[in-house]
Amino acid sequence: MKYSEAVKPISYLKTHASEVIRNVSENQKTLIITHNGEAKVVLQDVKVYEKTQESIALLKILALSGKELKKGNYKTLEKSFEDQRSRINDFKRGQREIQS
Repeated sequence: MKYSEAVKPISYLKTHASEVIRNVSENQKTLIITHNGEAKVVLQDVKVYEKTQESIALLKILALSGKELKKGNYKTLEKSFEDQRSRINDFKRGQREIQS
């Protein structure tokens, strides 16, 4: 993103609102709106915003996973599959008991 093209004063937004919204939406652009020469808000296409939020959520999950690995709070793949097989077998036993 070129910031020289992405920064607009609030007066521009006021006079060209529908054009700005259409441009941001159609081109999935992000605009920085200034007020009194200072950056105040970001105007962003909702799809871009959603992708950004999803990326942040994934990064948080990765960071938490890394912390848990360092603490030793994890199961091996073999143990995970063993636990799942056990749960499936328990469920099947319960289903047989219901049918009896």
